[in-house]
Amino acid sequence: MVAYPGRGAHGQTVEHLGRQILTGALREGATIDPVAVEAELDVSRTVVREALRVLGAKGLVGARQKRGTFVLPRADWNLLDGDILRWQFDGRADPDFFKHLHEVRSIVEPAGARLAASRRTDDDLVALEVALEAMAEAGTDPMAAVKADLSFHRALLTATHNELMLRMEAVIEAGLTVRDRLVHGGGKAVADPVPSHRTVFEAVRRGRAATAERAMRALLHQAVDDLSQVKAW
Repeated sequence: MVAYPGRGAHGQTVEHLGRQILTGALREGATIDPVAVEAELDVSRTVVREALRVLGAKGLVGARQKRGTFVLPRADWNLLDGDILRWQFDGRADPDFFKHLHEVRSIVEPAGARLAASRRTDDDLVALEVALEAMAEAGTDPMAAVKADLSFHRALLTATHNELMLRMEAVIEAGLTVRDRLVHGGGKAVADPVPSHRTVFEAVRRGRAATAERAMRALLHQAVDDLSQVKAW
């Protein structure tokens, strides 16, 4: 059974069924037989029942008398749920995915950098600088590089002090994780990410909103170039 951030059989069952739904192995309208799941995963009825309850809260499954539990239409899914984003994006490397990710980031992050430059606190600057230091120390360690990059972009959105902007963190982080793993773990040399991120940081630190926005757009263009080095669009 695959690993899941949650602990124990319950979390693993959620992960297994969630991935089956997101990959299409369990299609819209498909019935989920709890007894079969118990046997397949060697878990208790209680574990399966609780896992289905979690998936129901995410809008992935529903239940009706006589029909039982079934996969709901995609229109009912909570697509901003962190797990659903991760299941949907994990392993994705097709051009459309990365184009869509770049479009979303181009809308959200330059505006986020502008707001951060106007609203950042001392604590926000510390978080951004810590992430930058981690990025510099990551070197050729792909996992450390991914973690540091995510920390920087999360800190930047936090510095906007806009709750709705911060909600976009889940979308950007899930997609950015896939992109970063491909870029940093691809075995090919890419541009040092520290200078472009430091330019954004310095503009935010100095409170220069327009400069921060331009710096973030330049960073995103560099991200596209980096990806093109490891995988053709």
